[in-house]
This record gives sequence, structure tokens and C-alpha cells, in this order.
Amino acid sequence: MTLAQPHGTTHSSWPAQAASITRILVVEDEHDIAGLIKHTLEREPDTQVETVGSGDAALKAVVAQAPHLIILDLNLPVLSGFEVCRILRARPATKHVPIIMLTARATEIDRVSGLDLGADDYVTKPFSLRELAARVRAVLRRPHMMPEDEAPSRVYRGKVLTADFEAVAIEVEGQPVRLTRREFELLQCLVENRNRVLSRDRLLERVWGYDRQIETRSVDVHVGRLRAKLGSAGEQIETVVGLGYKFVEA
Repeated sequence: MTLAQPHGTTHSSWPAQAASITRILVVEDEHDIAGLIKHTLEREPDTQVETVGSGDAALKAVVAQAPHLIILDLNLPVLSGFEVCRILRARPATKHVPIIMLTARATEIDRVSGLDLGADDYVTKPFSLRELAARVRAVLRRPHMMPEDEAPSRVYRGKVLTADFEAVAIEVEGQPVRLTRREFELLQCLVENRNRVLSRDRLLERVWGYDRQIETRSVDVHVGRLRAKLGSAGEQIETVVGLGYKFVEA
């Protein structure tokens, strides 16, 4: 397991081909905790985690390239997490970047202060890595939280498939296709993450809200029905054995 570097340094820079990668910045001065968070979050496909150990290093990392989400400790060297949050929310380029505060400060006044400053979620230590990962996914699902230049288009136009998700209109080779609400949401999720593998668990969470009574088998059934209704366009939904599904460009 690779842990965070000493205060004021970044763990790693984002990869050059990071356009399709979800970038998460973890600001945490306890190296073991930062390493565990990084290890957990990078289990998600196409997720890159950078770690820094101080408030000033966090600001430098964000200026270099704004992440899709920041996990921010409050008790930090140089600048506190509250100060970092305040600065980021005051800058036009970073005012909409999602922030999850992760801290041992568990009083009501701390939680209220953090949320009032603009944090999107507030998690107290000790915490569950699994729950933190779920909270990260929940925040990233919010469309208004995506950078404007990277937000998915509401209209997809391929060689045979046209999908206008805002107008709720699907056409294959110019002919309208009727989908159920669940099939429509499944298609939208796949298209907006095209060329990326989505696990059954992730599709279940995004489309079904991770209802514990729904099994991952339901995803397979709905994908099968969706492919059948899409006809020739159904071939764009590929099964990645052992991983999940991927919508490919055509």
C-alpha cells in the first residue's frame, strides 16, 4: 500500500490521459488513513486518487488541476480544512468542486460550520471505508457537481442510436423506441459513462438506488431487455466478463 508523502508534497500527479478518469484529492495529514482511503477508492474503475498532507499543498494541487471531488480533513498543518474550504468556495474555478469533510471534530457546531462553508458532506472519525466510498459515489452522482466542461451531454448521437435524455426520446435508425423508466435510466447511465466499464453493483446503485432487496441479477435481466429493444444499437452494450457492462461508441 502506498501512503501519502510528508506535509506539503503531493503523492502523485494526475496521469496525462486523465480526461476519462475520476480524479479525487484526499487532504489528510495522517499517512496511514490517507493510504487506506486511496487504496479503497481506487478499487473503482478509472479512479485516480492524489493525496496531500497540508492545507497549502491542497490549494496547490487544486490549482494545478481541479479534481472531481475533494476529501478534506479539518485539522491540517499550515491551513485548516475550514480555511481551505473557504478559499476554494470563494474561487470561481473551484466553487462547485464537491467537498467531503472527514474529521474527528464531531460536535454539532463543527458539522454546521462545515456545511455552511459549502461542504457537500461531513464524515466523522472513526469512519467506515465502505461508507465513505458510498458517500463519494453519491456526491459524484449529482449532475450539478460536475465541472461544466466535463458534464455529460444530454444528447447522444451515434451511427444508429440517438438518445435525447432531456426530452426522454430514444431512436434507433430513425425509429422511436419505447423504454420503461428503468431501462431508460440504465441506458442513460451506460451512455454517459461510455467506453468505461461499470460493475453490476455500480449500475444497481445508480439506477436502483442500491435497494438491498434488489439483486445484481436484475441488472443482467434489464440489460438483456434493453439490448433487445435497441435492436442493432444493442450491440453497443458490451459484456465485460467478470466486471460488468460497457457502452461503446459506434
